[in-house]
Amino acid sequence: MAMTTESSVALVELGEPGIRDGARAGNSCTGNYNPIVAKRPLIRYRLNPANVQQLPHEDIVAILRAADSMIASGGRTLLTRVLKGSREKSVLAHGLDRNPSYGYYRELATDDVAARVDWMITNGYLAIAYQGQLPVIVFTPRGWEIELETMADELLRGLDSILATGPPYDMSHLKDRDRGMILRLLEKVEETGRKELIPLLEAWAAIDYKKVNAAIRRVVLTLKEKADRH
Repeated sequence: MAMTTESSVALVELGEPGIRDGARAGNSCTGNYNPIVAKRPLIRYRLNPANVQQLPHEDIVAILRAADSMIASGGRTLLTRVLKGSREKSVLAHGLDRNPSYGYYRELATDDVAARVDWMITNGYLAIAYQGQLPVIVFTPRGWEIELETMADELLRGLDSILATGPPYDMSHLKDRDRGMILRLLEKVEETGRKELIPLLEAWAAIDYKKVNAAIRRVVLTLKEKADRH
């Protein structure tokens, strides 16, 4: 199973938590097999949020961040293992122990972690889609809106680490990212008013596509204008 690049986004529209390719899920419902869609039976699943009534916002953020590393390629079990801090091969082989949310629920029982993952699905932050026979995790628009903000903040903080290394600046990690996330990152850079980030932006503009390049140039111009006024 190949993990997707972080924030290579797969989305489903809001509605029932698991409607995709003839499979539907709800509170303690099973995925249904549709013989028209698949030649082999889909692997069924049952959602069980148990007694979880609500999650703090920071928990929602952490679960979405963990899910980002396996969107459209990993399922509920794998997400539960990452949040639990499992050392199983399925986690370590794909480098999921490097996810910032790895082990977030280390102190909880596995069933309690799984219930929280299912709560995220039944409450419209994540959904289930099918890749072949396998039910995998995808973002809903509601969940992606939160994750986009989380990732933009994470990338913004990372710019200081890159700046500290000195030129030439390698900005290739920002190429081919979700466009909405990149534009949000640029908004946040602009809001900082930090002229010292301009060399990073110029190095980034040199390698990215035309539309992103134009957005970067606008931010560079704004940062220079703000610096000149002070």
